[in-house]
Amino acid sequence: MRIGLVDLDTSHPEAFLPLIRAAGHEVVGVHDSGDVHPHGYAQGFADRHGIAQVFTSLPHMAAEVDAAFLHGCDWDRRVERAAPFAEAGVALFVDKPFGGRAADLRQMCTWAEAGVRIAGGSSLRWCAEAAAWHERHPADPAEFALVGCSGDPFDYGVHAYSLLHGLLGPGVSAARHLGGHVQHRVELAWHDGRTGMVSLGPTAARHPFHATVLTETDVEHLICEPGRLYESLLTAVLPFLAGQAPAPLPLTALMEPELAALAARASQREGGRWVALDDPAVDGVSYDGAAFAARYRDARYPGAAGRSGAAR
Repeated sequence: MRIGLVDLDTSHPEAFLPLIRAAGHEVVGVHDSGDVHPHGYAQGFADRHGIAQVFTSLPHMAAEVDAAFLHGCDWDRRVERAAPFAEAGVALFVDKPFGGRAADLRQMCTWAEAGVRIAGGSSLRWCAEAAAWHERHPADPAEFALVGCSGDPFDYGVHAYSLLHGLLGPGVSAARHLGGHVQHRVELAWHDGRTGMVSLGPTAARHPFHATVLTETDVEHLICEPGRLYESLLTAVLPFLAGQAPAPLPLTALMEPELAALAARASQREGGRWVALDDPAVDGVSYDGAAFAARYRDARYPGAAGRSGAAR
């Protein structure tokens, strides 16, 4: 594939690049919207990594690539920035989280139903530790798991939801907010009656991605090795994006972690009741992508508030 990188906000574009190339694909261009980095960053990134073109127009990029990787911090702009590619039939990798509003997630599913190949989300969904756990328990499925991590309750919290989803599988039906002390705790229910929990939010010391998994015959604690996460993710999704394999999961299933997080937010607002993923209350809540991007920018470039963004 000829791949374009859209928004270079995080460490992911640089970390993904050698893995994309090792899989036989070519990154032909980059575009940065200036949400985090100053003007000129995209050109410097391209020069450092031997990338031929810096695009200033997303429709122009869409005409030149087979797939686009959306890496921006402001998930509220996902649909806007994905639209030129979806309308051109270009495959899309959407970095985690897919979006912070149910309407945005539905729009991506509508594009997928129309034939656009869309994948992405959290690398924890495909982590090697969860895959190895399944290999050790082929006939002894998870009955319950407690999964956790540190950091922003949505940008990082979606990793906890996704790891739980990787262990128990698709089929999340509802979520309820359980309160908490330092971290928030959320319980998820599956259509088949199983449940799991996530513990998420900032902590004084950074916790690793972790899970305690219960089956009918076993209890096992997992710690996920961060150095292998991106390779596991790209191994799962690149063949699909290239049209060489079926989707590793339907997009509606792959987005269950984000929908569960939205249902949990609605539950917190409504006193901790169970909120189904398709409950109308989920449309009444959101996670603020613009505010997160501003915090991320200020942490990356202290004192740079008010600077001019990159050319759009």
